[in-house]
Amino acid sequence: MHPEVTVPIEHEGDIVAARQKGRELAAATGFSSTDQTMIALAISEIARNILTYAGRGEVGLSRLDDGGRRGVLVVATDEGPGIADIALAMRDGYSTGRSLGVGLPGSKRVMDDFELVSAPGRGTTVTMRKWLP
Repeated sequence: MHPEVTVPIEHEGDIVAARQKGRELAAATGFSSTDQTMIALAISEIARNILTYAGRGEVGLSRLDDGGRRGVLVVATDEGPGIADIALAMRDGYSTGRSLGVGLPGSKRVMDDFELVSAPGRGTTVTMRKWLP
């Protein structure tokens, strides 16, 4: 499935653009304003991680329709240094940077499905889905 919208992440302003495009797609899909905010938050956290740790990457956004179930799909990819210990990175409070360490676990909490694939030297892909209730 090709994303409906792909937002390159290379500068601070790109995080805002990805968040806004995600909110627009969520609204068009029928999500409440609260869910739109949660989806935008998850996109923002993942896009910030791309910028902070990889320097550049992209966020792809798509609508989902799975046999009557509708939602949004967010796929964030980068070719950065990767994550050596995914379990550790998913712990609240853990950060290799100077952050609070809530980006990955926080994004997982607000989305329905969350998958992180990464390896040192191979980059990272985060796939998230939010389904309409």
